[in-house]
Amino acid sequence: MRPSVLTRSMVSATAVVGLAIGTLATAGTGFAATPAPAAPPAAGAEAFGALATNNLGLTTKQAEGLQRSWLRGWGYTGAIDGRLGANSWKAIQRCLETGWGYNDAIDGIVGPNTIKALQRFLKQYSGYSGPIDGIAGPGTRAAWSNWANYIG
Repeated sequence: MRPSVLTRSMVSATAVVGLAIGTLATAGTGFAATPAPAAPPAAGAEAFGALATNNLGLTTKQAEGLQRSWLRGWGYTGAIDGRLGANSWKAIQRCLETGWGYNDAIDGIVGPNTIKALQRFLKQYSGYSGPIDGIAGPGTRAAWSNWANYIG
């Protein structure tokens, strides 16, 4: 009887160890297959995707005023919703290419070249006195707000 008890104990212990190893192996592959979390967008980024809304500090009312009056003249046909999205920025880019040095694609993306041309425009029409650097800082935003108040 003794050998039978010893054999059963060894088989049971081997089964337990096998199950433990199998569980750890499965857990390891499960963790390895988990995708890494997406990196958050860079803080303070000045370029925005085509679907983003970027009012550059304007209130909804100010942006509605731009859409209703000024942007209609530059081909804006979207809703008067106070959200300067890709279609609003395409109209702004069409304006800026006529005399303020915008020479990129009319894509509605608010990148550095769009901001530089906007700064040239604001320097002429809205009292912007900062550098033409493509960064929509406080001076650019203040002049943009002044323009929106004037036009809207």
